[in-house]
Amino acid sequence: MKAFIRFVSFFLVFSMLVCGLASCKAQKSKEKFTKTLLDYFDTVTTVTGYADSKEEFDEVVELIEERLWEYHKLYDAYHSKNDKGLEDLYAGVTNIKDINAVVDGQHTVCNVDKKLVDMLLYCKEIYTLTSGETNVAMGSVLSLWHNEREKWENSQPASLPDEVALVEAAKHTDINDIVIDEAAGTVFLADPEMLLDVGAVAKGYATEMIALELEKMGISGYGLSVGGNVRLIGSKPGGENWNIGIENPFDAYGGYVENISVSDVAVVTSGSYQRYYVVNGIKYHHIIDKDTLHPSEYFESVTIVTKNSALADALSTALFSMSLESGKALIEEIDGAEALWVQKDGSTISSSGFSRLK
Repeated sequence: MKAFIRFVSFFLVFSMLVCGLASCKAQKSKEKFTKTLLDYFDTVTTVTGYADSKEEFDEVVELIEERLWEYHKLYDAYHSKNDKGLEDLYAGVTNIKDINAVVDGQHTVCNVDKKLVDMLLYCKEIYTLTSGETNVAMGSVLSLWHNEREKWENSQPASLPDEVALVEAAKHTDINDIVIDEAAGTVFLADPEMLLDVGAVAKGYATEMIALELEKMGISGYGLSVGGNVRLIGSKPGGENWNIGIENPFDAYGGYVENISVSDVAVVTSGSYQRYYVVNGIKYHHIIDKDTLHPSEYFESVTIVTKNSALADALSTALFSMSLESGKALIEEIDGAEALWVQKDGSTISSSGFSRLK
Protein backbone atom coordinates (compact mmCIF):
# COMPACT_ATOMS: atom_id res chain seq x y z
CA MET A 1 0.00 0.00 0.00
CA LYS A 2 1.31 3.40 -0.88
CA ALA A 3 2.35 5.30 2.21
CA PHE A 4 2.60 9.01 1.34
CA ILE A 5 5.07 9.41 4.11
CA ARG A 6 8.07 11.68 4.22
CA PHE A 7 10.48 11.04 6.96
CA VAL A 8 12.20 12.86 9.76
CA SER A 9 15.78 12.27 8.55
CA PHE A 10 19.22 11.89 9.95
CA PHE A 11 21.95 14.25 8.83
CA LEU A 12 25.54 14.87 9.96
CA VAL A 13 27.00 18.04 11.33
CA PHE A 14 30.73 17.80 11.94
CA SER A 15 31.99 19.35 15.16
CA MET A 16 35.18 19.46 17.23
CA LEU A 17 35.23 17.00 20.15
CA VAL A 18 37.52 17.37 23.14
CA CYS A 19 38.52 13.95 24.41
CA GLY A 20 41.30 11.97 26.00
CA LEU A 21 43.50 9.70 23.95
CA ALA A 22 41.62 6.57 24.98
CA SER A 23 38.19 7.93 24.04
CA CYS A 24 39.51 9.26 20.71
CA LYS A 25 40.84 5.82 19.84
CA ALA A 26 37.48 4.31 20.75
CA GLN A 27 35.75 6.78 18.46
CA LYS A 28 38.06 6.02 15.55
CA SER A 29 37.45 2.27 15.95
CA LYS A 30 33.75 2.71 15.21
CA GLU A 31 32.47 2.91 11.64
CA LYS A 32 29.12 4.26 10.56
CA PHE A 33 26.79 1.86 8.75
CA THR A 34 23.28 2.30 7.38
CA LYS A 35 20.71 -0.18 6.14
CA THR A 36 17.18 0.23 4.80
CA LEU A 37 14.48 -2.33 5.59
CA LEU A 38 11.17 -2.61 3.75
CA ASP A 39 7.69 -4.00 4.39
CA TYR A 40 7.37 -3.60 8.16
CA PHE A 41 4.41 -1.51 9.31
CA ASP A 42 3.79 -0.61 5.64
CA THR A 43 6.68 1.82 5.67
CA VAL A 44 10.45 2.13 5.31
CA THR A 45 12.81 1.56 8.22
CA THR A 46 16.34 2.95 8.29
CA VAL A 47 18.90 1.65 10.77
CA THR A 48 21.98 3.78 11.34
CA GLY A 49 24.66 2.51 13.68
CA TYR A 50 28.27 2.80 14.73
CA ALA A 51 30.01 -0.56 15.05
CA ASP A 52 33.48 -2.09 15.04
CA SER A 53 32.69 -4.00 11.85
CA LYS A 54 30.00 -4.54 9.26
CA GLU A 55 29.52 -8.05 10.62
CA GLU A 56 28.72 -6.63 14.05
CA PHE A 57 26.32 -4.10 12.55
CA ASP A 58 24.61 -6.79 10.44
CA GLU A 59 24.00 -8.92 13.54
CA VAL A 60 22.23 -6.03 15.25
CA VAL A 61 20.19 -5.31 12.12
CA GLU A 62 19.19 -8.97 11.89
CA LEU A 63 17.79 -8.83 15.41
CA ILE A 64 15.97 -5.55 14.68
CA GLU A 65 14.45 -7.04 11.54
CA GLU A 66 13.30 -10.17 13.37
CA ARG A 67 11.57 -8.08 16.01
CA LEU A 68 9.99 -5.71 13.48
CA TRP A 69 8.47 -8.68 11.66
CA GLU A 70 7.23 -10.16 14.94
CA TYR A 71 5.55 -6.92 16.05
CA HIS A 72 4.26 -6.20 12.54
CA LYS A 73 2.36 -9.49 12.46
CA LEU A 74 0.94 -9.06 15.96
CA TYR A 75 -0.31 -5.52 15.34
CA ASP A 76 -1.54 -6.10 11.78
CA ALA A 77 -5.22 -5.18 11.30
CA TYR A 78 -5.40 -6.18 7.63
CA HIS A 79 -3.83 -9.64 7.33
CA SER A 80 -3.95 -12.80 9.41
CA LYS A 81 -3.48 -16.56 9.39
CA ASN A 82 -7.08 -16.90 8.23
CA ASP A 83 -6.36 -15.20 4.91
CA LYS A 84 -5.83 -17.42 1.90
CA GLY A 85 -2.15 -17.72 1.11
CA LEU A 86 -1.01 -16.34 4.48
CA GLU A 87 -1.61 -19.45 6.57
CA ASP A 88 2.10 -20.27 6.87
CA LEU A 89 3.36 -16.68 7.08
CA TYR A 90 1.09 -15.88 10.04
CA ALA A 91 1.06 -19.38 11.54
CA GLY A 92 0.64 -19.31 15.32
CA VAL A 93 -0.10 -15.56 15.38
CA THR A 94 -3.37 -14.14 16.69
CA ASN A 95 -3.40 -10.44 15.90
CA ILE A 96 -5.51 -7.27 15.67
CA LYS A 97 -7.38 -8.53 12.62
CA ASP A 98 -8.35 -11.69 14.51
CA ILE A 99 -9.57 -9.63 17.47
CA ASN A 100 -11.65 -7.49 15.10
CA ALA A 101 -13.19 -10.52 13.39
CA VAL A 102 -16.93 -11.11 13.88
CA VAL A 103 -18.38 -14.60 14.06
CA ASP A 104 -22.17 -15.02 14.16
CA GLY A 105 -22.62 -11.33 14.93
CA GLN A 106 -20.15 -11.25 17.83
CA HIS A 107 -16.45 -10.82 18.44
CA THR A 108 -14.77 -13.82 20.04
CA VAL A 109 -12.40 -14.09 22.99
CA CYS A 110 -8.89 -14.30 21.56
CA ASN A 111 -5.83 -15.77 23.22
CA VAL A 112 -2.97 -13.50 22.21
CA ASP A 113 0.75 -13.02 22.75
CA LYS A 114 1.79 -11.04 25.84
CA LYS A 115 3.34 -8.41 23.53
CA LEU A 116 -0.13 -7.65 22.21
CA VAL A 117 -1.74 -7.62 25.65
CA ASP A 118 0.93 -5.25 26.94
CA MET A 119 0.51 -2.90 23.99
CA LEU A 120 -3.28 -2.71 24.43
CA LEU A 121 -2.92 -2.09 28.15
CA TYR A 122 -0.56 0.76 27.29
CA CYS A 123 -3.13 2.10 24.83
CA LYS A 124 -5.64 2.33 27.67
CA GLU A 125 -3.13 4.33 29.72
CA ILE A 126 -2.56 6.64 26.76
CA TYR A 127 -6.30 7.13 26.34
CA THR A 128 -6.51 8.39 29.90
CA LEU A 129 -3.40 10.57 29.58
CA THR A 130 -4.69 12.27 26.42
CA SER A 131 -8.33 12.55 27.56
CA GLY A 132 -9.40 10.25 24.75
CA GLU A 133 -7.61 12.03 21.89
CA THR A 134 -5.56 8.92 21.16
CA ASN A 135 -8.13 6.14 21.12
CA VAL A 136 -7.38 2.76 19.53
CA ALA A 137 -11.10 1.92 19.79
CA MET A 138 -11.82 4.40 16.96
CA GLY A 139 -11.39 1.74 14.30
CA SER A 140 -15.02 1.80 13.17
CA VAL A 141 -14.65 5.49 12.28
CA LEU A 142 -11.12 5.29 10.91
CA SER A 143 -11.99 2.34 8.67
CA LEU A 144 -14.50 4.48 6.76
CA TRP A 145 -11.77 7.01 5.97
CA HIS A 146 -9.21 4.28 5.28
CA ASN A 147 -11.45 2.55 2.77
CA GLU A 148 -11.91 5.73 0.74
CA ARG A 149 -8.20 6.59 0.90
CA GLU A 150 -7.30 3.10 -0.26
CA LYS A 151 -9.56 3.50 -3.29
CA TRP A 152 -7.73 6.71 -4.23
CA GLU A 153 -4.33 5.09 -3.68
CA ASN A 154 -5.39 2.34 -6.10
CA SER A 155 -6.49 4.92 -8.70
CA GLN A 156 -10.19 4.26 -8.10
CA PRO A 157 -12.89 6.90 -7.60
CA ALA A 158 -12.99 8.01 -3.96
CA SER A 159 -15.29 10.24 -1.97
CA LEU A 160 -15.81 11.42 1.60
CA PRO A 161 -17.33 8.91 4.02
CA ASP A 162 -21.07 9.18 4.48
CA GLU A 163 -21.79 11.51 7.42
CA VAL A 164 -24.57 9.31 8.81
CA ALA A 165 -22.22 6.32 8.72
CA LEU A 166 -19.52 8.28 10.56
CA VAL A 167 -21.92 9.30 13.33
CA GLU A 168 -23.18 5.74 13.68
CA ALA A 169 -19.62 4.36 13.77
CA ALA A 170 -18.67 6.83 16.51
CA LYS A 171 -21.20 5.16 18.81
CA HIS A 172 -18.91 2.13 18.93
CA THR A 173 -15.66 3.65 20.19
CA ASP A 174 -15.84 3.18 23.96
CA ILE A 175 -12.40 1.98 25.04
CA ASN A 176 -13.97 0.29 28.06
CA ASP A 177 -15.41 -2.27 25.65
CA ILE A 178 -11.89 -3.58 25.12
CA VAL A 179 -11.91 -6.37 27.71
CA ILE A 180 -8.42 -7.58 28.60
CA ASP A 181 -7.70 -10.50 30.93
CA GLU A 182 -4.00 -10.07 31.56
CA ALA A 183 -3.64 -13.27 33.57
CA ALA A 184 -5.36 -15.40 30.94
CA GLY A 185 -3.77 -13.53 28.04
CA THR A 186 -7.09 -12.83 26.31
CA VAL A 187 -8.68 -9.88 24.54
CA PHE A 188 -12.38 -9.46 23.74
CA LEU A 189 -14.33 -6.59 22.18
CA ALA A 190 -17.66 -6.41 24.00
CA ASP A 191 -19.25 -4.20 21.35
CA PRO A 192 -19.91 -6.23 18.16
CA GLU A 193 -19.60 -3.05 16.06
CA MET A 194 -16.25 -2.01 17.51
CA LEU A 195 -12.98 -2.24 15.58
CA LEU A 196 -9.46 -1.66 16.85
CA ASP A 197 -7.07 0.59 14.95
CA VAL A 198 -3.70 0.77 16.70
CA GLY A 199 -1.97 2.88 14.06
CA ALA A 200 -1.45 5.82 16.42
CA VAL A 201 0.53 3.74 18.91
CA ALA A 202 1.73 0.40 17.50
CA LYS A 203 4.69 1.58 15.42
CA GLY A 204 6.08 3.73 18.21
CA TYR A 205 5.44 1.02 20.78
CA ALA A 206 7.22 -1.64 18.71
CA THR A 207 10.15 0.70 18.09
CA GLU A 208 10.45 1.38 21.82
CA MET A 209 10.35 -2.31 22.73
CA ILE A 210 13.14 -3.03 20.23
CA ALA A 211 15.22 -0.12 21.52
CA LEU A 212 14.83 -1.28 25.12
CA GLU A 213 15.95 -4.79 24.17
CA LEU A 214 19.06 -3.41 22.47
CA GLU A 215 19.81 -1.22 25.48
CA LYS A 216 19.58 -4.23 27.80
CA MET A 217 22.14 -5.96 25.57
CA GLY A 218 24.50 -3.03 26.05
CA ILE A 219 24.13 -1.82 22.46
CA SER A 220 24.52 1.91 21.92
CA GLY A 221 25.24 4.31 19.08
CA TYR A 222 22.25 3.24 16.96
CA GLY A 223 19.37 5.20 15.48
CA LEU A 224 16.12 3.62 14.26
CA SER A 225 13.83 5.50 11.90
CA VAL A 226 10.68 3.43 11.46
CA GLY A 227 8.64 5.38 8.93
CA GLY A 228 10.11 8.56 10.35
CA ASN A 229 9.48 7.46 13.95
CA VAL A 230 13.03 8.10 15.20
CA ARG A 231 14.44 6.40 18.31
CA LEU A 232 18.06 7.10 19.27
CA ILE A 233 19.86 4.50 21.35
CA GLY A 234 22.58 6.31 23.21
CA SER A 235 24.85 8.87 21.59
CA LYS A 236 27.28 8.68 18.72
CA PRO A 237 30.86 7.58 19.52
CA GLY A 238 32.69 9.92 21.85
CA GLY A 239 29.44 11.11 23.40
CA GLU A 240 28.45 13.27 20.42
CA ASN A 241 24.77 14.02 19.97
CA TRP A 242 22.75 13.03 16.95
CA ASN A 243 21.59 15.91 14.79
CA ILE A 244 17.97 15.55 13.69
CA GLY A 245 16.11 17.67 11.17
CA ILE A 246 12.40 18.25 11.77
CA GLU A 247 10.80 18.36 8.37
CA ASN A 248 9.09 21.39 6.93
CA PRO A 249 5.62 20.18 5.85
CA PHE A 250 5.45 22.97 3.25
CA ASP A 251 8.75 22.04 1.57
CA ALA A 252 8.40 19.37 -1.11
CA TYR A 253 12.19 19.15 -1.34
CA GLY A 254 12.74 18.01 2.23
CA GLY A 255 13.75 21.18 4.06
CA TYR A 256 13.62 21.55 7.82
CA VAL A 257 11.80 23.91 10.17
CA GLU A 258 14.17 23.10 13.03
CA ASN A 259 17.36 21.19 13.73
CA ILE A 260 17.92 19.64 17.13
CA SER A 261 20.92 17.98 18.79
CA VAL A 262 19.87 15.06 21.01
CA SER A 263 20.76 11.58 22.22
CA ASP A 264 18.88 8.69 23.79
CA VAL A 265 15.42 10.05 22.92
CA ALA A 266 12.59 9.55 20.43
CA VAL A 267 11.57 12.16 17.86
CA VAL A 268 8.16 11.59 16.27
CA THR A 269 6.14 13.81 13.92
CA SER A 270 2.47 13.61 12.95
CA GLY A 271 1.46 15.69 9.97
CA SER A 272 -1.26 16.41 7.48
CA TYR A 273 1.21 15.88 4.63
CA GLN A 274 2.12 12.31 5.55
CA ARG A 275 -0.84 10.17 4.47
CA TYR A 276 -3.84 11.56 2.64
CA TYR A 277 -6.14 11.32 -0.35
CA VAL A 278 -7.71 13.90 -2.64
CA VAL A 279 -11.37 14.59 -3.44
CA ASN A 280 -12.26 17.45 -5.78
CA GLY A 281 -8.79 18.89 -5.41
CA ILE A 282 -8.90 18.94 -1.60
CA LYS A 283 -6.54 16.83 0.52
CA TYR A 284 -7.96 14.82 3.40
CA HIS A 285 -5.29 13.46 5.74
CA HIS A 286 -5.45 10.44 8.01
CA ILE A 287 -5.51 11.98 11.52
CA ILE A 288 -9.18 12.12 12.47
CA ASP A 289 -10.53 14.43 15.18
CA LYS A 290 -12.73 12.48 17.60
CA ASP A 291 -15.09 15.43 17.95
CA THR A 292 -15.66 16.29 14.28
CA LEU A 293 -15.02 12.77 12.88
CA HIS A 294 -13.11 14.54 10.08
CA PRO A 295 -9.40 15.26 9.58
CA SER A 296 -8.09 17.60 12.28
CA GLU A 297 -7.65 21.19 11.14
CA TYR A 298 -5.47 22.69 13.88
CA PHE A 299 -1.91 22.25 12.52
CA GLU A 300 0.26 21.09 9.65
CA SER A 301 2.47 19.00 11.92
CA VAL A 302 3.30 18.29 15.54
CA THR A 303 6.65 16.87 16.65
CA ILE A 304 7.26 15.29 20.04
CA VAL A 305 10.67 14.73 21.61
CA THR A 306 10.78 12.45 24.65
CA LYS A 307 12.57 9.34 25.86
CA ASN A 308 9.81 6.86 25.06
CA SER A 309 8.98 6.26 21.39
CA ALA A 310 5.54 4.83 22.20
CA LEU A 311 4.66 7.92 24.21
CA ALA A 312 6.03 10.23 21.51
CA ASP A 313 3.95 8.49 18.84
CA ALA A 314 0.75 8.69 20.88
CA LEU A 315 1.32 12.30 21.94
CA SER A 316 2.05 13.50 18.41
CA THR A 317 -1.35 12.18 17.33
CA ALA A 318 -3.13 13.59 20.38
CA LEU A 319 -1.64 17.09 20.17
CA PHE A 320 -2.35 17.25 16.45
CA SER A 321 -6.07 17.11 17.28
CA MET A 322 -5.97 19.46 20.26
CA SER A 323 -6.00 23.22 20.46
CA LEU A 324 -2.61 24.82 21.03
CA GLU A 325 -3.65 25.84 24.55
CA SER A 326 -4.76 22.32 25.48
CA GLY A 327 -1.73 20.71 23.85
CA LYS A 328 0.67 23.02 25.67
CA ALA A 329 -1.01 22.27 28.99
CA LEU A 330 -0.69 18.53 28.40
CA ILE A 331 2.95 18.55 27.27
CA GLU A 332 4.01 20.70 30.23
CA GLU A 333 2.58 18.06 32.58
CA ILE A 334 4.83 15.32 31.19
CA ASP A 335 8.40 15.28 32.48
CA GLY A 336 11.04 15.16 29.75
CA ALA A 337 8.60 15.77 26.88
CA GLU A 338 8.82 18.69 24.46
CA ALA A 339 6.75 19.64 21.41
CA LEU A 340 7.02 21.71 18.25
CA TRP A 341 3.87 22.81 16.41
CA VAL A 342 3.93 23.92 12.75
CA GLN A 343 0.85 26.07 12.19
CA LYS A 344 -1.24 26.50 9.08
CA ASP A 345 0.61 29.71 8.15
CA GLY A 346 4.00 27.98 8.40
CA SER A 347 5.03 29.57 11.69
CA THR A 348 6.24 27.41 14.58
CA ILE A 349 5.49 27.35 18.29
CA SER A 350 7.35 25.23 20.80
CA SER A 351 6.99 24.04 24.37
CA SER A 352 8.92 25.79 27.13
CA GLY A 353 11.97 23.53 27.11
CA PHE A 354 12.26 22.87 23.39
CA SER A 355 14.97 25.51 22.84
CA ARG A 356 17.34 23.47 25.03
CA LEU A 357 17.35 20.76 22.33
CA LYS A 358 18.94 22.98 19.68
